[in-house]
Amino acid sequence: MAKNSVAIVEMGLRDGLQNEKVVLDADTRVEFARRLIEAGTKRVEIGAFVSPQWVPQMAGTKEVVSKAFGLQKSGQIPKKTEFSVLVPNERGMQDAIASGVKEIAIFAACSESFSQKNINCSIDESFKRFEPVMALAKKHKIKVRGYLSTCFGCPFEGKVPEARVVKLAQRMHKLGVYELSVGDTIGVANVGQVHSLFKKIKKVVPVKKLAGHFHDTRGQALANILAAYEEGVRVFDTSLGGLGGCPYAPGATGNVATEDVVYMFHGMGIKTGLNLDKLIAIDPWMSEKIQHALPWKVGKVGPLKPLGKVAVSK
Repeated sequence: MAKNSVAIVEMGLRDGLQNEKVVLDADTRVEFARRLIEAGTKRVEIGAFVSPQWVPQMAGTKEVVSKAFGLQKSGQIPKKTEFSVLVPNERGMQDAIASGVKEIAIFAACSESFSQKNINCSIDESFKRFEPVMALAKKHKIKVRGYLSTCFGCPFEGKVPEARVVKLAQRMHKLGVYELSVGDTIGVANVGQVHSLFKKIKKVVPVKKLAGHFHDTRGQALANILAAYEEGVRVFDTSLGGLGGCPYAPGATGNVATEDVVYMFHGMGIKTGLNLDKLIAIDPWMSEKIQHALPWKVGKVGPLKPLGKVAVSK
């Protein structure tokens, strides 16, 4: 990664859409990806191989991946664009392999209650499920990204002990994930917590392998991202327009808006590789598709543009 820059991982197609009432078809999702990539997006989590019975919004991920690869092959999408998919277990991994993706993501919770609610198993059982997934990934030369959810708080249990999060971060790292995304699933974190937790995690996982995943439920996401940046984190998960939320986390709103994060970093002189105006231009289209306004801030008003000098009477 270039000096004085950060990497943005776009969550809009997976984390963003999984909690929407309107289920978008494969062609619309591919068009969404194409527009994001046109705006400079280089890393896209494009879907999830999960049961459509539980997450109907992710049905058709195989078709989405196939169409996206087709655009990439024809040159309509840059070949360097990286697509990943979320997989919960060995069955999902088999689907991912068949789709031809070169990167998948696995996820574990830091709260037993959330693990049971989200994936119907204990934390230890979820790690057991990862073993065949990691073996298949190694066999097929597929990169694996790891997520830890509810790192700062759980909707069912409340506060989550830092020691538990650090232990699970180390456990995930030892599995062999190339990057670990530390998640504030319900948007409960504050700046003090972020500094404290990342300071501890850095002792067991190299900071260059860490990413931040912040939801903006309480309006703290940008401050928390800045705190993580100050701790050395240089990769952040975002979602266009603040789309999303977790269907198993009551009250949680979407991931932090990509536009808001880009605006902040560009204002600091930090490169993201993204074109803010092009990102904002996607918002009305997406709002129409999901049939409601997006909860972004920068997207509503755009960057500062002078209206022209006002005549001053003498």
